[in-house]
Amino acid sequence: MSESDAAPRVRMTGKQRREQLLDVGRSLFAEKGFQATSIEEIALRASVSKPVVYEHFGGKEGLYAVVVDREMQSLMNRIGSSLTGGGARELVEAAALAFLSYIEEETDGFRVLTRDSPVVSGSGTFSTLLNDIAGQVEHILSEEFARQGFQVELAGMYAQMLVGMVALTGQWWLEARQPPREVVAAHLVNLGWNGLHRLQADPKLRTAIALGD
Repeated sequence: MSESDAAPRVRMTGKQRREQLLDVGRSLFAEKGFQATSIEEIALRASVSKPVVYEHFGGKEGLYAVVVDREMQSLMNRIGSSLTGGGARELVEAAALAFLSYIEEETDGFRVLTRDSPVVSGSGTFSTLLNDIAGQVEHILSEEFARQGFQVELAGMYAQMLVGMVALTGQWWLEARQPPREVVAAHLVNLGWNGLHRLQADPKLRTAIALGD
């Protein structure tokens, strides 16, 4: 299909056109990935000429970077808003449910975040985002570790473990969509929290071969 075959162009303000291009780009990047999406496709789906896309974003890379920045901020806002009160377990539950809610309600956004791309946005990469989330979880775990007499300096490592577990489960659930998000969140917290609840203060590997002996 050529640009002349596209639907008639709708007159919009500059702000409206920018938002439209972001929505179109988000959808295409989620569907096809960064590399497989072209400026021609973006322009065609938005019913504009290619120069309009360049005018607003300077190119495909610029559009992609803004899309990723917005999605990362949206997910961080959800996580941050969920951590408003309750005990440590309740906060972990809220964070897990907020993460899964974002996946369910903003599926295209999560697909964009988790696809590989050579472009780094102003907010970094998906790994950067997970590190930021882990930083919030670390504060929760630090208080719990101090209460139970564990090494508080290890809270950051455990936060990375928990966030990694939730993120990988979320990527699986993105396609499976079963069981419901509340059930998935409950099981994630069941594994993570009950594991934390029975932590050993100084764990040792049981097998000699694992120690290299």
